[in-house]
Amino acid sequence: MSNPGPNSDVITVPVSLGSRSYEIVIASGRLDSWAIDLDRWIVSRPQYSRGPASAGKALVVTDHHIAATHARAAEKSLAQSGWTTARVELEAGEPAKTVASAARLYDALADMRADRRTVIVAVGGGVVGDTAGFAAATYARGIPFVQVPTTLLAQVDSSVGGKVGVNHPRGKNLIGAFHQPLGVFIDTLTVATLPDRDYRSGLAEVIKYGVSLDGEFFEYLEAHVDGLIGRAPDVLRHVIARSCQLKAGIVEQDEQELTGVRALLNYGHTFAHAYEALLGYGTLLHGEAVAIGMVHASRLAERLGRVDSTATQRQLRLLQAVQLPTATPGPVDVAATLDRMRLDKKTVGGQLRFVLPTKIGHVELVDSVPEAAVRSLLADLSSPQ
Repeated sequence: MSNPGPNSDVITVPVSLGSRSYEIVIASGRLDSWAIDLDRWIVSRPQYSRGPASAGKALVVTDHHIAATHARAAEKSLAQSGWTTARVELEAGEPAKTVASAARLYDALADMRADRRTVIVAVGGGVVGDTAGFAAATYARGIPFVQVPTTLLAQVDSSVGGKVGVNHPRGKNLIGAFHQPLGVFIDTLTVATLPDRDYRSGLAEVIKYGVSLDGEFFEYLEAHVDGLIGRAPDVLRHVIARSCQLKAGIVEQDEQELTGVRALLNYGHTFAHAYEALLGYGTLLHGEAVAIGMVHASRLAERLGRVDSTATQRQLRLLQAVQLPTATPGPVDVAATLDRMRLDKKTVGGQLRFVLPTKIGHVELVDSVPEAAVRSLLADLSSPQ
């Protein structure tokens, strides 16, 4: 993978998966003409093409926060390319990522007489993309969809790789599928409209890539804190493209998490998913939970003798510099947290497994982590400081 230059205006990152291959287009100020790329993706997939006389039907899925802005711009471009569209607006936030929301999409697809060439277009953050993708994977046993992520978190993480799903009261993403999109279109200007808290949440996943996969990228982030906080366009293009490249490289090796390679993308997530569920979805944004989870995973690695404290301190400094939380908002229930961790998809035969760092830029999936070590860490984290 080549490292994209920070001054590139349009960057295309390929995701090579044989017949399911697609591309990620990263541009600035092109949301009102993005359907040109969709048309090109459709032409490259004869099974979905309707011929030059009819572009077909698309269901645009979005949320209330961006329905009148980004979703409207995306729909306008679709209309200009001859697409007939319908729209479903979900409530904003993690609580909308449910089976009930997916059922709303099924109803809308039935109302528009959707067939296997109808395209679902997800315009929004990770909740919209995951829910719309899950509906696409399961309606009529699978219809095409595309991702138009408008949050930094979705742009660098959830829109890439084909993991789609909804939450269950007992765990995050317990109901889901692997369903690759036709393509991903990212307009970096959508990030400019994000509230600070949502934007910072996305930076957690960016930092995760540096810790997990690319020490030089982590150094770049350390050296460009001002650009990250200020949302400098050149910094954003580089950060988004490099994050997508890193994730694409992992997905190409382990599309459906069969070998354990893709699990490396879950650094910090075993802790994060437990905290999200226990505190109630929406109390912590996903990236906030991941930031806390990375620190706790690194501290666990320290206790197991797998990494030195310098690596943990570098993570702490960078996370704090971009104003992300590094501790839970209150004490955690040790027993309840362990119960949630046992639901983690990496757990095998009841044995806890964690993605743990050995240095900045390299993590490993560690089998059979002693529960006593996790329990002790959680107890210490819950003690008054």
